[in-house]
Amino acid sequence: MFEANTAIILVVCLLGLVAFGVHIAIALGMTSALGIWLVTGADSYAFRTVQTMLAATAYEAIRAYVFAVIPLFMLMGEFIGRSGTVTDVYRGINRLLKKIPGRLAIATVIGNALFSFVTGVSIASAAAFSRIAYPEMKRFGYHKGFALGAVAGSSCLGMLIPPSVLMIVWGILTEQSIGQIFAAGVLPGLLLTALFIIYVFSRSIINPGLVGAGASSETAKAVGADITLEEVDEVSTGQFIVSLIGIMLVIVTVLGGIWFGIFTPTEGAGAGAFIGLMLGIIKGMRFREIIDSILNVGRTSAPILLLLVTAALYSRTLAMTGMANAIEGVFLGSGMPNWLILTVMVGIWFLLGMIIDSISIMLLTAAIFAPIAVKMGMDPIAFAVVGIIAIEAGLYTPPFGLLVYTVKSAIQNIEPDMNVMTIFKSSTPYWMIMLIGMILIINFPEIATYLPRLLFAS
Repeated sequence: MFEANTAIILVVCLLGLVAFGVHIAIALGMTSALGIWLVTGADSYAFRTVQTMLAATAYEAIRAYVFAVIPLFMLMGEFIGRSGTVTDVYRGINRLLKKIPGRLAIATVIGNALFSFVTGVSIASAAAFSRIAYPEMKRFGYHKGFALGAVAGSSCLGMLIPPSVLMIVWGILTEQSIGQIFAAGVLPGLLLTALFIIYVFSRSIINPGLVGAGASSETAKAVGADITLEEVDEVSTGQFIVSLIGIMLVIVTVLGGIWFGIFTPTEGAGAGAFIGLMLGIIKGMRFREIIDSILNVGRTSAPILLLLVTAALYSRTLAMTGMANAIEGVFLGSGMPNWLILTVMVGIWFLLGMIIDSISIMLLTAAIFAPIAVKMGMDPIAFAVVGIIAIEAGLYTPPFGLLVYTVKSAIQNIEPDMNVMTIFKSSTPYWMIMLIGMILIINFPEIATYLPRLLFAS
């Protein structure tokens, strides 16, 4: 039975708390407690029911072995990020692209793509390349907005190219194979990478002034850059090779091990964290940096696990009201064509992206939308990729735009006066490219499903 009034109260209450600045995990918990109290009769015994459900949900939500995969993959990325490997690879790619217009921005896109293979968090990519790539582009006279757009725009690859925290969470919520979702993200991730590079290259050709000294020495003089093309900071060939081999070893070991059945995702994450630690030690990481990495991952992953608990409780509460079934009935019984239903789903993801983060959006919607998509005849793996791209696009959507604010925060010491709207505007072309990629996958799901079917064929 659908208790409409209670369901409406729960949704309005949640949105209201978030709008007033209450942390999403706390808002989910408070709203769930209110919902259970209302559904069970709003009497003195209801509070005991709330306590019981909270305890049971907390135990069941994160006791599973698979949940260790989140902090382990984050630890792998933290070790590799702190080791200086990412900087070496970025500068090495930059050197290889020496004759190409906009090479620094292109190197940023490629560097983000490679970094995405060893970290599962777009925010980490945005923070890292804001500090690595932007100062270099600034030195060469790149247009500030164009440079920051390249950093913010390409950092989204962190959530699409495996291993990805969003993919892990989606797999857990929808009870799909995490390994298959990992495989599904590779080709779409490479597709977006290629489209980003084409965009950067085209803009560099059409308007060389955007890339300052990166275009030519004449352009460098015109924009007043105090550096020539030959003065770029370069990494030694040995450092570049060691760092590149280290990253490729992580990619092959972790993803190859998962895809070919050698590792479970959790075991693969553990192996990746160990290789990342060894690479960090080889690159000169000190004991204090190792401890800081572990503590930082704890501070980052703990809120995610708390979100999983409160979101699971909220989902149970909504299920008690019958809201999930009601939403499914509204979508499937509306008579709308499938493309319009998908458009509505994407629109909801975009709207939610204005106020809350990507993981929270997924926790609220994935378990509801995924069954609807399957009943519409869409491949669940392809829909997972579409959903992740749409949710990730929300990170560029004002006023929240978490990726944009991450970039703004990371460059605060370099560009204290940078207007956040400049970064939003410069990221818009990348948002549009993500939309194009999403449309392509909807119309040609084989882009996402080819590798999973090849690797996991029974």
